[in-house]
Amino acid sequence: GGKRIRPIVTLLMGIMLGAEEDKLISLGASIELLHTATLVHDDLIDGALLRRGNPTLNSHWTPAATVLTGDYIFAQAARLAAEIGSTEAMSLFAETLSIIVNGELSQLFGKSQVPTREDYYYRIYEKTGSLFALSARAAAMISPADRKYVEPAEIYGKELGKAFQIVDDVLDFTGNQERVGKPIGSDLRQGIPTLPAIYYGEQHPDDQVLLACLDGTATQEEADGLIKRINESGVIDQALAEASLCVENAIQNLEGFPEGREKDALSELGPFLLNRDL
Repeated sequence: GGKRIRPIVTLLMGIMLGAEEDKLISLGASIELLHTATLVHDDLIDGALLRRGNPTLNSHWTPAATVLTGDYIFAQAARLAAEIGSTEAMSLFAETLSIIVNGELSQLFGKSQVPTREDYYYRIYEKTGSLFALSARAAAMISPADRKYVEPAEIYGKELGKAFQIVDDVLDFTGNQERVGKPIGSDLRQGIPTLPAIYYGEQHPDDQVLLACLDGTATQEEADGLIKRINESGVIDQALAEASLCVENAIQNLEGFPEGREKDALSELGPFLLNRDL
């Protein structure tokens, strides 16, 4: 799966570049808590009762309690980030949080139409890529290594996050419902267009059911039929090919970094994410 991939990126990048271990641990923990807080709020926004087959906080508690729990986790994430003692890293942390929230707002108000690929790529940068970019860039920032590594580290994280989200969106169509813990095609049923649906819309601009799904007027039977057509149309392979290209771009940005186990592991993370089944 994708659990704790972001702090793994932080630790590997930081160790490779000679950062202090205690600072890396605080940074990695703060990033994972930030991610967890966004999931708590996501589940409330989506009305999700399950995540990966497990009950969400939203399924047990009132909306107010769920919001406050997410806020508390955000606060703890910020506290850990501050422990690093880097104003630059803390500023990046705050900027990333702003990007993530803006992405959620864009997704909330951007339904009912098929976005362009460019719109989609920017949205997944806001939603996922920005946090992966933070994981890698901040680790490079707090290391004693040359500043030349900071930008390629960020691009590595951004491209890895892009691949991660594309695969996640593919699994929404192809995954096992019992293991995923939500209906197949859940995003599309909620009016959220992802890359497979965008590719399908480009190939079948006259399919009115796609627009009906996005504006919330499609019946369950119509949505089931559309999801079947998407799975049979070849767009899943097309999306996975795009994710593979992102992984290649990520690995290319590791050229020139210090050789060793950490660099090898960072290079292997991409193929691992491409082949995950959850």
